Amino acid sequence: MTDTGKTTQTPTHGIDALRWPDVATVPNSPVRAAIAKRLFRHAAGRLPMRVVEPGDRWADGGTHDDPVFRLVRPDAFYHRVGETGTIGFGEAFMAGDWTSDDLAGVLSAFASNMKDMIPPFLHKLRNAVLSVQPHSGDNTVENARKNIRQHYDLSNDLFRLFLDESMSYSSAIFAGEPDHSPEPLADAQRRKIDRLLDSVGVTAGTSVLEIGTGWGELALRAAERGAKVTTLTISTEQAELARRRIADAGFADRVTVKLQDYREATGRYDAVVSVEMIEAVGAQYWDTYFETIDTLLAPGGRVGLQAILQDDYTVLATKDTYTWIRKYIFPGGQLASVEAIERTLAARTSLRVADRFSFGRHYAETLRRWRETFEANADAVDALGFDEVFRRMWSLYLAYSEAGFRTGYLDVQQFTLTKP
Repeated sequence: MTDTGKTTQTPTHGIDALRWPDVATVPNSPVRAAIAKRLFRHAAGRLPMRVVEPGDRWADGGTHDDPVFRLVRPDAFYHRVGETGTIGFGEAFMAGDWTSDDLAGVLSAFASNMKDMIPPFLHKLRNAVLSVQPHSGDNTVENARKNIRQHYDLSNDLFRLFLDESMSYSSAIFAGEPDHSPEPLADAQRRKIDRLLDSVGVTAGTSVLEIGTGWGELALRAAERGAKVTTLTISTEQAELARRRIADAGFADRVTVKLQDYREATGRYDAVVSVEMIEAVGAQYWDTYFETIDTLLAPGGRVGLQAILQDDYTVLATKDTYTWIRKYIFPGGQLASVEAIERTLAARTSLRVADRFSFGRHYAETLRRWRETFEANADAVDALGFDEVFRRMWSLYLAYSEAGFRTGYLDVQQFTLTKP
């Protein structure tokens, strides 16, 4: 939906229009911009943050101790948000229309008040105002490979710049209090993996299927226990590095890395493990995902699942919404809820939940470390061919995620599933 008589988009100087077409131009939607400004000001006045406009003018909300949301180009910001909602909010940051010295703090202010920022009567207009997720992002076997390439195949060297030596790209579990824990991240990552392997009883001789290889750390830990591991990925970059790491560790005889979609897997396994893979499945394929696991798991076997979660209301309300995260970070992605997982298991499989372990605040600390390391390596990111817009995009993604876990808007859990 656009304004009648909408004028030509205004270019934002210094941004590559071929690479970032929707960031390089500012939509001109006066009516929507006016509405967005009014809603934003209404929300900002109630949030624990300060809105500061050009000239250091304190516009709305907060106290001197609260994080600062700095509007650099207010008009561009409101036009973007008015035109595409959260997508415009993210694109405005990518373009430099707003900034903050405490990005996670500002986003935490939003995340902790997410449901109350928009007046209730406007919630019903979500589908009329916000774009619907395009079917081109649906995770068919073919599209899933394309979607994965847009994130996990960016560059192994890029991920090396901010991940720890284990190359684990999922939440760690720290010993004790996670916030600013002194524990090395690699140790906390291996604790997470070991807990999941323990939950499904991986020992010498166990046949294990891993759905979602990452860069191979879980497969290595399972092989060290004497297990026989088949691990699946559709990322060519991940497969290449995982195979090299496994061979270098001397476990090539125990671990087979397959460049294969989970829907194409065959065999029967004592245990199936999958760490933060369900987020890339897509809600329309949750049935298939769990049915496939059920088929591949031997009777009496166990499943170890690590999943990022939202509350069930949010999952149902936003499952068809085209968001900034889906457009730029995880095309085709969809977070589940505990209820959605349990509904799917009960309706489509013989699997049942035997145990759940929640550790969302540990993810907040994991993400804080990733973001700080990523931003400290800005020059190295540039040297790999990623520009400033990309760096701002990833800083926003990591800070947005950190804020979600820090405020409880998001959670991460390990599920242990059993099969009679």
